[in-house]
Amino acid sequence: MTVFKTFLKVLNKSKMPIILYTVILVFFGAFNMQTSENSTSFVASKPDILIINKDKEEGITKNLINYIKENSNIKEIENNKEAINDALFYRDVNYIIYIPENYREEFLKGENPEIEIKSTGDYQASLAEMMLERYIKIANIYEGNIENEEELINKINETLSKQTEIEITSKLDTDNLTKASFFFNFANYSILAGCVYVICLILSSFKEEKISKRTIISSMNYKKHNFELLVSNSLFAIVLWIFYVILSFILVGDIMFTTHGLIYILNSFIFTICALTIAFLIGNLVTNKNAINGIVNVVALGSSFLCGAFVPLEWLPDTVIKIAHVLPSYYYISSNEMITELEIVNFETMKPVLVNMGIILIFTILFMIITNIVSRHKRKIG
Repeated sequence: MTVFKTFLKVLNKSKMPIILYTVILVFFGAFNMQTSENSTSFVASKPDILIINKDKEEGITKNLINYIKENSNIKEIENNKEAINDALFYRDVNYIIYIPENYREEFLKGENPEIEIKSTGDYQASLAEMMLERYIKIANIYEGNIENEEELINKINETLSKQTEIEITSKLDTDNLTKASFFFNFANYSILAGCVYVICLILSSFKEEKISKRTIISSMNYKKHNFELLVSNSLFAIVLWIFYVILSFILVGDIMFTTHGLIYILNSFIFTICALTIAFLIGNLVTNKNAINGIVNVVALGSSFLCGAFVPLEWLPDTVIKIAHVLPSYYYISSNEMITELEIVNFETMKPVLVNMGIILIFTILFMIITNIVSRHKRKIG
């Protein structure tokens, strides 16, 4: 209890910078989450197509051109090789369709005339290609059975007008889950920075010459001393975690009352315990209070950038992600992303998340062991 009482005294004396730093972290965390844009929605777009028609625009040829016009953005470009190639290179068009001379006549004879194309090879060009192939496939099917051109065109248009109904079976609230994931990903920085800053500040106070000498000459075992100090610091870390959980209910909303919300909270709790042991280890290594701010930037900011707290993991280079695997933040943030995609919550679907949680706990135990080794070594030197 002696260590705990001393901890509270030091914490009370340092309350103003602690409160100020925590408020700054909360403000930026909330601000960034509210101003983030949801990039998961799908926006349909039409490909930009250039049609070079060498046939007469009538009958089946005209119908093909009308179909393409209805489902794309038709571009008007000067009909010369250089201008066309430039348009394709600069992505002014995604797809160029060359309708050959006598296309209508040859098609009605069943000769299946070839339509040449040029493409940028991107997803919009692929969409244009599927659209053209759909028309040609349907037209070829009816051409062998219908001799009258007008009836043929009507049948083609009737078939093309039929749209497949799509039923969304997923019940996931993707918008709010993405919002929750962003909040808890950003909390990686806030939790780490808060724990490292405050705990290092407190531990550096315990290392002041008078307090340090009294601790060394006392009968208290260093393991017991470290344990009591760890428990005392745990109170601060848990209070900080509870504060962020409450904030998540306010900012994220009803999704936090679901099973997914509970998993987010559990994941953040396990990471908070790990952050506590990281801070405790750093606090045992650092004696200079002036170095704390720099350490916060290196540990909290560095791991947040490397592990996807600010930039989504899928946008990071493979080299960065490989480096991130040696940090507990990677497994915490990776779990948050997995939770967003959990449609059914059971043991099988939760396995990857549980594995990540287990890895974070291994990191936690490792940091505790290293802290005891460092503390024992320092006491021997002292």
